Amino acid sequence: MGKKEIYLRYPNTRDVVFVLGAGASHPDGVPLQRDILPLILSGEIAEVKNSYLGKLVADFINHNYKYGKEKDQYPRLEAVFGFLDYFIQQNESLSSEYPYSTLIAVKEALIKLIHYVVDFKSDKSSTYYHLFWEAVEKYNSNISIITLNYDTLLEQGYRFLFEKFGYIDYSIHLMNYNEYSSSKTKFTQWVNPREPISIDKDLNPVPTKILKIHGSLNWKYCNCCNQTLLTPWDKKIDLQQGKFLGYTYPERREYEYNCPLDGTDFQTLIMPPSNIKTLNHPVISQLLSEAAREIRSTKKIVFFGYSLSDADVHIKALFQKNLEDDVKIYVVNSRSTKKMKLRFRSLHPNVEFIESPFEQVVQNEEILSQLFMKEN
Repeated sequence: MGKKEIYLRYPNTRDVVFVLGAGASHPDGVPLQRDILPLILSGEIAEVKNSYLGKLVADFINHNYKYGKEKDQYPRLEAVFGFLDYFIQQNESLSSEYPYSTLIAVKEALIKLIHYVVDFKSDKSSTYYHLFWEAVEKYNSNISIITLNYDTLLEQGYRFLFEKFGYIDYSIHLMNYNEYSSSKTKFTQWVNPREPISIDKDLNPVPTKILKIHGSLNWKYCNCCNQTLLTPWDKKIDLQQGKFLGYTYPERREYEYNCPLDGTDFQTLIMPPSNIKTLNHPVISQLLSEAAREIRSTKKIVFFGYSLSDADVHIKALFQKNLEDDVKIYVVNSRSTKKMKLRFRSLHPNVEFIESPFEQVVQNEEILSQLFMKEN
């Protein structure tokens, strides 16, 4: 079979932009935000309870918060991050026991524990995202996705479409696009969908933007060269030292990830929930700009499993600034409270609510055809 080299091009406008909240990944076991801190503090996950990072975070929270063992009696995750961020942004210490440097260490430990817990609960394939991608293939490929989730279930569900149907475009530069002959770090090469690609002559693949505006479990960031490495299958963290772990295939030999350019330890690239959000990370800023362009380019937006909480000021601002007057919005959620409806109608008057969970919608052909159809 012959080969051809092509550019993957996007239409000037997008038929549908899908926005995925926690409710889209929750059916596959990904914990909701309110459940993450109880998982970290309850001792349910032995690896967390017995680790250095787990003890560092538990000691800090036990020192500064009183809470019960019922789920609704734990401090809110965004409140803990907000408390830490207050001192860090003011360059202040909390006490002799918690000087400025220790507060930074506690925050980094908590971010890595979130990373560990979300991966621990979602380290499997997703039936429901697979069905979602089947709908993309069947009904409409001129879509893009803005996801607020860290997990990688969405991308894992795409595997059966790779190459023959299309390519994922994260809309950021990845170190995986280049080869580093001097690097000791092993990593997967990745096709850059914005450069010419070589494919079989009988294929006509399409690119799909997946904009992970809160970051991702499989992104590693180097704050020395300011580049991002994609580790499609390696998301593990050593909770004793806080280092990222990779595995050789098929031998499954463990090794530590570090930057192939300068040897620096990688950082997590997930934006933690906080009452004091900072959006100045270069990758997050780039993704928010790309998301703004996608929102402006469409006449139809579908929210899955997202309630537009009052704390998500940056999400409200993103849509408020960029929604066109003639856009149609669908909000698909397992339940639609009056408060939630008012929040979405504050964004735009043309909103339709579908009260059904994500896992049922992706099995309902009638609703799927309605959601994927191009608006006139």
